[in-house]
Amino acid sequence: MPRRRPRALRAEQPVSRVWGPTPPFRIHGLSAGASLAVHHAEYRAGHLSDSCSLHPGATDRALRRYREFLHPPGRRPLYPREAFCSCTGCSFDDVRHARDMLEEVLERLPGRARAELGRLVKPMDAVFLRRTLPDPFAHRRPWRTEFWWYRRLVERSEWG
Repeated sequence: MPRRRPRALRAEQPVSRVWGPTPPFRIHGLSAGASLAVHHAEYRAGHLSDSCSLHPGATDRALRRYREFLHPPGRRPLYPREAFCSCTGCSFDDVRHARDMLEEVLERLPGRARAELGRLVKPMDAVFLRRTLPDPFAHRRPWRTEFWWYRRLVERSEWG
């Protein structure tokens, strides 16, 4: 019986792709390696169920939302708006939720990718601090958070 070559054996085996029919897209501003690391972190968080908010594509959406919020030119202060509902689609209406997502991804990334994403987020954080106003009553709130972006003034809705 003739021996089959390893290449022929591998060609017959089905190719398993973690990402499905299309490879993950590159996140604007990140290298291909850092984008892939972000996609791996999102995939692991979504499939291991240790994060209910982090899902594939969340980092790209959070970066776009954060840039969009900081984009208006001028010197007027910006006020983040609270989201009306907490579903996955509507939660990005609150830019602070987008910043939460970026922080969660930064904690999950390996060193080099974390540094690269951090270099993108750090200047945006500086603009956020400069363009928003501190909340003078943040220390009196019944809930306290360690994240500084929740201690800024927000535009409250009539519902809450």
